[in-house]
Amino acid sequence: MIPVTKPFLPPQEIYTKYLDGIWLRRWLTNMGPLAGQLEMDLKAYMGVNHLLYVTNGTVALQMAIKALALQGEIITTPFSFVATTSSIVWEGCVPVFVDIDPQTLNIDVSKIEEAITETTTCILATHVYGNPCDVDAIERVAKKHRLKVIYDGAHAFGVQVNGKSLFEFGDVSICSLHATKLYHSVEGGLIITKDANLLKKLASMRNFGFKDFESFADLGINGKNSEFHAAMGLANLKIVNEIIQKRQELTSRYESRLENFKAYRPEWHHRSINNGAYMPYVLDSEELLLKVKKELDAQEIFSRRYFYPSLARALPYLDPVEMPVTDDIAKRVLCLPLFYELTMEEVDMICRVILRAQNN
Repeated sequence: MIPVTKPFLPPQEIYTKYLDGIWLRRWLTNMGPLAGQLEMDLKAYMGVNHLLYVTNGTVALQMAIKALALQGEIITTPFSFVATTSSIVWEGCVPVFVDIDPQTLNIDVSKIEEAITETTTCILATHVYGNPCDVDAIERVAKKHRLKVIYDGAHAFGVQVNGKSLFEFGDVSICSLHATKLYHSVEGGLIITKDANLLKKLASMRNFGFKDFESFADLGINGKNSEFHAAMGLANLKIVNEIIQKRQELTSRYESRLENFKAYRPEWHHRSINNGAYMPYVLDSEELLLKVKKELDAQEIFSRRYFYPSLARALPYLDPVEMPVTDDIAKRVLCLPLFYELTMEEVDMICRVILRAQNN
């Protein structure tokens, strides 16, 4: 059996060495020394100045919306994980969907301005599969209309644009460190901002809004993380370059073996390098997708229709909206297995099954 993903685990002795310190200190959660060390090490690795380690990527999104005091309408993409949209609704704002570009699968910047109204306060865009949005164009639109920008970079760990961390763009960027991500801390998330004052506000919000032991500064939430999760993050950070390199090699193998596949890969940002987070293909038709998926399932090779269906149609708490490009692409996208322990031989086998299914 080959799953679509498999969480990476570091050598056990690296992790247990951190556990020895946890047992000695008895500081288990509430942003202990390992969580603090992880924040410092991640800032250095990612090349950012201000970063917070929080419970998960969804809480990171919710905190970003709350810290920016957003109200009214937030422009976003219908082609993303549900947390992108649900966080907007959870914080009492109204998501306004803008269709995607059929090549990059990111929000189509050329369609954003026509969606802006008097009550629009923010653009919340997703770097789909880690592929950078057109951050320069989004910044121009945001400045013109005095809008805030939040980036959902759940898949984008390690991605740069022109040698600069992708998380340096926008007013706030978030990242997920969930176990399924290429770099993870079992559960976890990151909030990154260039604004030191906003970071201070977010840090207070993460701890119930406390200013000190006897007073409060803001409305807060429990967004803290544990030492056990931070230990996993520290252990995996030692190996993350190797993880990314292996996933990039697997990606290249897929692409070389599937040159005759009736499908295309999303067009990656021309000033960035693919981090190997996912292995999506857009097939020629939904009929072909179902045919290929059925054959893969029969061989116990598990793929995923990620993201399907479109958020503009799938959510019971929102009225359905027609998004022609997203509706079409969502029916035809299939993510193939990709994880550190996957072998080149297994990739070859997966590709043979796909091409055989296509040609039968």
